[in-house]
Amino acid sequence: MPVIPGDGVRLRGLRPEDLDDLLIACNEPDMHRFMTALPMPFTRADAEDFFHLVAPRMFAEGGGFYAVADPVTDRLLGGAGLDRFQPGRAQAEIGYWTGPWARHRGVATAAVSALCAYAMTSGIARLELLTHRENAVSQRVALAAGFKPEGVRRDALPGHDGARADALAFARVAGDPPGPVERLLPDLPGGELTDGVVTLRPLRESDLPFYAELHSQEDVVATTVPPVPPSAEEMRRRCAWTASHWLAGDRADLVIVDTATGTPTGEIGLYYQEPRTGQAMIGYSMMPAWRGRGYPTRAAQLLSLWAFAETGIARLIAGALPTNLGSQRVLEKAGFTREAYLRSRLPGANGRRTDDVQFALLAEDLLTEGPRLDG
Repeated sequence: MPVIPGDGVRLRGLRPEDLDDLLIACNEPDMHRFMTALPMPFTRADAEDFFHLVAPRMFAEGGGFYAVADPVTDRLLGGAGLDRFQPGRAQAEIGYWTGPWARHRGVATAAVSALCAYAMTSGIARLELLTHRENAVSQRVALAAGFKPEGVRRDALPGHDGARADALAFARVAGDPPGPVERLLPDLPGGELTDGVVTLRPLRESDLPFYAELHSQEDVVATTVPPVPPSAEEMRRRCAWTASHWLAGDRADLVIVDTATGTPTGEIGLYYQEPRTGQAMIGYSMMPAWRGRGYPTRAAQLLSLWAFAETGIARLIAGALPTNLGSQRVLEKAGFTREAYLRSRLPGANGRRTDDVQFALLAEDLLTEGPRLDG
């Protein structure tokens, strides 16, 4: 089989000396979480079956499995393979993994890019990549290797104990330009935004207890659209799917943290609902004990500055219930201007509808007027 060179990696066939590293990698918790077809535990007999039976069968079916090795030491770093080859459509599915000792070095991206280039010079016109929604690391690899998101395949992935999960579908075709897919919402610089008083960081799975407490507050529920308490599963998904939504460019969910104590105090979200027009929306909620300190105003300004400086967003909007004068003051202090009163715009409680007061902020407004935190 050919040896495929890559950027800092080399793709080659499996060798007997790879089996010990294969055993370690395939017993790693994240491998079992997202590659549910792996036996658990993955024994030496399983490793030998993969070496002698599974990998040769993948080649016989038109695909193939390649060991991703260090080009200097030849140590196994991971694996990349082509499966589900459909000759009539000239397409296949690509998969990959990296051993825990080789992560955070761009190994997977380099391997996938090299294998894609080889496959497409060998007659494959389309490569598909499926990943678990909660596997943000895999989604980063897909985007970095030039795979474009194509949608969601519901319940496409078998899970443990009979459960199933959605798959995010990505694809790369022969005519796609080289290089990564441009993201609508980049990562925060250094992973957070701060003005010294409040810090904004992405919502995480570990924030679920805080998120559940915040969304059990009666007045927070009342300003939710629709005003219905989220279920336990909806809250779990919101926390677990933050990275996926951010990478997809449709929303950024953040926690408002008191910088001095590190305490989560509220949340703020940016919803990029109109990339074609460059318009996005923000919304926020605060825990009762932390209200009246100007934190949501600071958070709105931090998020607005980042959005205008680092994304294609040209216009931010926000809404408030006519009775929510506190939220309207927050927006005015953050530089937003009241633009409209929209009658019966939002679904309300018990089948009724409610009015919405709309505010907007442009980049030039923020630069011209500056913060009004003491207003």
